[in-house]
This record gives sequence, C-alpha cells and structure tokens, in this order.
Amino acid sequence: MNLGEELMKSLEIETVFTISMAGHKIPVTETVIVSWAVMILLVSAALLATRNLRRIPRGFQTLLEAGIEFLNNFSKQQFGKHAKIFNPYIGTLFLFLLTANILPAITPVFAFGREPVFDIKPPTRDINVCAALAALSVLLMLFSGLAVRGPAGWFKKLLRPVPAMLPFNLLEYVIRPLSLCLRLFGNILGGFIIMTLINIALAGAVKFSLVIPIPLSLYFDFFDGFIQALVFTFLTTLYVSEAVGTE
Repeated sequence: MNLGEELMKSLEIETVFTISMAGHKIPVTETVIVSWAVMILLVSAALLATRNLRRIPRGFQTLLEAGIEFLNNFSKQQFGKHAKIFNPYIGTLFLFLLTANILPAITPVFAFGREPVFDIKPPTRDINVCAALAALSVLLMLFSGLAVRGPAGWFKKLLRPVPAMLPFNLLEYVIRPLSLCLRLFGNILGGFIIMTLINIALAGAVKFSLVIPIPLSLYFDFFDGFIQALVFTFLTTLYVSEAVGTE
C-alpha cells in the first residue's frame, strides 16, 4: 500500500458496528465511539475531582476553584446578569473540544516498522461533529436572543442600523455556523493529515520514528487543538453575548 492509499484509508470514517432498530440499521462510527469516550472521560473526571471537596481548598482543589472562578468572571463580563444560564454550556463546550482535539496525542507513533496497537482519531475531523456543534451554538444564539429580547426586540435588532440590513442580518444565522464549522473542521483535519503523513513516512525509520513525531505532536495535537477549542468557544461566546444584548 503506497502513501496515498494509506492516507486515504486513515481519512475514512469507519463503521465500528451497526444497531438494528425497527427494521433499520444505524451505523455506529468511530467518531461516535470516540465522542462518547470523551464524554465519559469528562464526566468521570468531574466526579473524581469533586468527591472530596474541603471548605478550605488545598492542592488540586485550589487549581479547580481557580479555573471555575476564571470561567465565572469571564462569563460575567460577556453575559452580565445572564452568566449563570450560559456559563455551563460555554465551559462544557471548551472542555469537550479541548479533550477531543488532544486525545489523538496518546495514540502510539509508528515504531520499528509496526503499526500502533490502537489509533485514536479526533472526532472533530468529522465534519458532521463540527456541523452539529456549530448548529448548537447558533441555535443557542437564536433562542437566547428571543428569550431575552422577546420576538419584537429580536426582530427590531435585525433592522439595525437600517431596515435595509434585514436580509444581511438574517444571513448571519447561516454564515456564522458555517464559519464555525469549517474553521474547526479544516484546522483539525489539516493537522491530522500532517501528523498521519509524518508517521507513515517514518514508519520504517527506527531512529526517527520515536523522536521526530513527538515535538510535532505537541504543536498539531496540543497547541493547535487548544487554539481551535479556544477560538470556537470564544466566537460562540461573542455571538451569544451579542444576541442577549451585552455586547
């Protein structure tokens, strides 16, 4: 199998198993499996981190409370009195994206001419996941604007600064999720392709297969994954804060 064939194989969204229900077969892909693994990991980490909380924080609890306080302050700046409503979603969105983007870094690199025992691929390389997250963000923007401003206030905002802007303001509900989706998908897929090509090219080079991919993985998996999670979450925050009138 040549380089191109191996790359195309790694880009395929494979079906792990199918579920038969009411005469229909529902495919469960590797994207679904990894996404559920990320959710289970986050829920388990939350339960472990909060099971023995003390009134006076020490050790890890100090870091945990500092992170929560930072999120609360950030939400208050963006959403004002509505911070408690949107704070859980913004925090969960960032943690999910961050974990999903950097999880592939634990996949063993190609070494000694053998393929890794397991291969974890980022679920955000699947455009369906990116589209779903972008749709959730724009729906949150839409319904929060309707709930806070009311239908009349929401429609009045669409007429600003002049009524002629109505079609363009409506287009934002299409352009914004499309932009969120393609930005996240393109950057994560690009990093995944580069790391896959590097691992395939170094599969037979014993001296370099354990050394070269590590610093590159720190950038494409950790740094780029963190940046994309941050950008997606921050843009969602800006869109929602604008919708509820706290811009």
